[in-house]
Amino acid sequence: MPTVLITGANRGIGLEFARQYAADGWKVIATARDPGKAGELKAVPGVQVEALEVTDDASVAALAAKLKDVKIDVLLNNAGISGPRGFAIGEWDFKAWEEVMVVNSIAPLRVAQAFLPHVEASDRKIMAFISSRMGSITLNGGGSAFYRSSKTALNMAVSCLALELKDRGVTCAVFHPGWVKTDMGGAGADITTGESVTGLRKVIGGLDIGKTGKFFNYDGAEFPW
Repeated sequence: MPTVLITGANRGIGLEFARQYAADGWKVIATARDPGKAGELKAVPGVQVEALEVTDDASVAALAAKLKDVKIDVLLNNAGISGPRGFAIGEWDFKAWEEVMVVNSIAPLRVAQAFLPHVEASDRKIMAFISSRMGSITLNGGGSAFYRSSKTALNMAVSCLALELKDRGVTCAVFHPGWVKTDMGGAGADITTGESVTGLRKVIGGLDIGKTGKFFNYDGAEFPW
């Protein structure tokens, strides 16, 4: 039975990942900052729910130690925030920008570092990071500088990680989930969480070391950096 660890699984895309992987018979370890408020997640049959604050070194280290004997086939870094939008130069709130960078850019790599031994010990050895096409410099349409820059930084960090871990057999890739109907994406978005996650799981399931360091759409198409 393969194992997946999902961060930010209390709602939205993370919750749907937990549902789909569990339904397919995977061992699912799903994390939330406050499991006491993750009622929908805890209601998913067969899911092991753990507390995790991805921005806190001690919290990440504690969970890694608790799961030290668990082989993680897919580490799915999903936790993230949108942060405030609509600010133009002269109005930027740098404390808010820093928070977005800490959650979206730094925290996923903190988790990746802590759980690398668990992933290396598994059969599949996959690290998947939920990013956004808004992190693509080539496709930049302007605005949302806080969020865009945080995802661009994540993309570069994962690209570096992929190069470093390639010889160790660990595949690392970043993914755009589509414009999804979640709290972050809004009701007017293009696709449901079910459609997004079904596509993402298909792409993740087809990963191998030859695809490490790439940026994929949820339908499998590659995005430019």
